[in-house]
Amino acid sequence: MSSPAGLKNPGAAVRGVGAAGLAVEGVVLLLALLPLAKLGHGHTTGAIWVCAGLAVVCFLLCGFMKRPWAWIAGLLVQVVLLAGGFLHWSLLALGLVFGPAWLYALYVRRSVYANKPD
Repeated sequence: MSSPAGLKNPGAAVRGVGAAGLAVEGVVLLLALLPLAKLGHGHTTGAIWVCAGLAVVCFLLCGFMKRPWAWIAGLLVQVVLLAGGFLHWSLLALGLVFGPAWLYALYVRRSVYANKPD
């Protein structure tokens, strides 16, 4: 029986969306390192370390999207990114961009698994 969305494996599709979101976030975090180093003012060293660490975590989580804890860890990445706004405003800006995107991915995941046929 096919799912309401017409997908053969909606769980895999949702995991793919989560992994793609984390991969894009990791790339953006890596791209933010140079402007932080050259143009940043304030606590740039801490912001650079947070940015690099979160990029690595994003890439690692891409491979664990089958595990339920990876979705929670992805949410924690967004929280840490928002909290990083205390080190540099650009981390807050990235958190405001990727946070809602991740919340939407969680919403889609919940709706796909709630409508899963038995």
